[in-house]
Amino acid sequence: MTAAETANTDPLNARLSLAARMSRYLPYTANPPPHVVEGRLQRMVGLTLEAVGCKVPVGGHCIIRNQDIGDVEAEVVGFSGDKLFLMPVEASLGLKPGDRVIPFREVSRVPVGMQLLGRVLDGRGKPLDGKGALDMHNAESLQREAINPLQRTPISMPLDVGVRAINGLLAVGRGQRMGLFAGSGVGKSVLLGMMTKFTTADITVVGLIGERGREVKEFIEQILGEEGLKRSVVVASPADESPLMRLRAAVLCTAIAEHFRDQGKNVLLLMDSLTRYAQAQREIALSVGEPPATKGYPPSVFAKLPALVERAGNGREGGGSITAFYTVLTEGDDVQDPVADSARAILDGHIVLSRALAEEGQYPAIDIEASISRAMPQIVSAEHLKKAQGFKRLYARYQQSRDLISVGAYVKGSDRETDLAISKIAHLKGYLSQGLNEAVPWDAAFGQLQKLIS
Repeated sequence: MTAAETANTDPLNARLSLAARMSRYLPYTANPPPHVVEGRLQRMVGLTLEAVGCKVPVGGHCIIRNQDIGDVEAEVVGFSGDKLFLMPVEASLGLKPGDRVIPFREVSRVPVGMQLLGRVLDGRGKPLDGKGALDMHNAESLQREAINPLQRTPISMPLDVGVRAINGLLAVGRGQRMGLFAGSGVGKSVLLGMMTKFTTADITVVGLIGERGREVKEFIEQILGEEGLKRSVVVASPADESPLMRLRAAVLCTAIAEHFRDQGKNVLLLMDSLTRYAQAQREIALSVGEPPATKGYPPSVFAKLPALVERAGNGREGGGSITAFYTVLTEGDDVQDPVADSARAILDGHIVLSRALAEEGQYPAIDIEASISRAMPQIVSAEHLKKAQGFKRLYARYQQSRDLISVGAYVKGSDRETDLAISKIAHLKGYLSQGLNEAVPWDAAFGQLQKLIS
């Protein structure tokens, strides 16, 4: 079939050059035939579309052509026999049985480079901020090969995040992956914003995955601010978008962070939240018939989590680093939630935000007894580690005797360390508290800790 004949048979192709058509619509075969093998939409169940007549691998893309609403992009998320299970990227209202399904080879690529700084993107890498299109000439693949763990640089250098409680007591190293565990409304998003503004990392990549739509603008304008945005990239996929878009957004912000790491930059990756990413995968897996395992989560969810998290971390020797903070929403403040439990096992430490401390007015509401940084012994001096342990010991001793002290049953002089904890508790709580616009650098946090625990 000639190019003219092909153009005459398809209204869309009539508007595209032959080169454009071949770059967009290419069959998945070693020796492609001169035409594309199309399929037909058969039915829709829940969020999933079923198509027959074409063969596309899992992860491949299709165009569903509808005369009323135009083209709808979909991704292959599974198959059974000759049926393909498709998930539409955007709204699918108006699709009907018999619509044409056209496979095409679209290598998912992301815009990269310094042009991204100060920009806000959606899950497909398209700008949401109205500041103009991005240059795609230097775009890179969304999926990258995993780094050999033996080739990664060990975690040995601290990263200053500007938060006193973290710098002093839960020191984070470059290339470390931390979890931020909190219930709703405890202040995790505000804490992320503080780290974005105060960190010494070269570049910050923020992923707002599955959160409320109004929080996106609030985070950018009120929490991140103009100065914080100048050296940040924000990828946003609110809760009302398809689960496929939420998954893409999480992968996209990770890919952007990987690009800057490969350029030798020290990157701070903040993803809010890992729980919404897991819930998006749960929606997709249940739609294609995968049986639920733990509290409604199919097994594929717990395979996807480490696949995403392991992409962060240090690069090869001489390269940059990705220090990542993943927020984990603990439903009902249950830290034994399946996603929270799985995340705790694959991350390099966790910071727990306490609702009780938040209600007492302490901010950030970090529960220092329940939090830990597994890499801290490798990145701080012996003196720093000793002072941090002394702080935690005094704080824990006061908490153990808190009920006795509050009712007046504790007799001064009964325990020397408890007496010391009582005398210092106001200063200990003051050390854990910090203003929203107050930055406490690494050296200042250590100096204050030395003065407090002497």
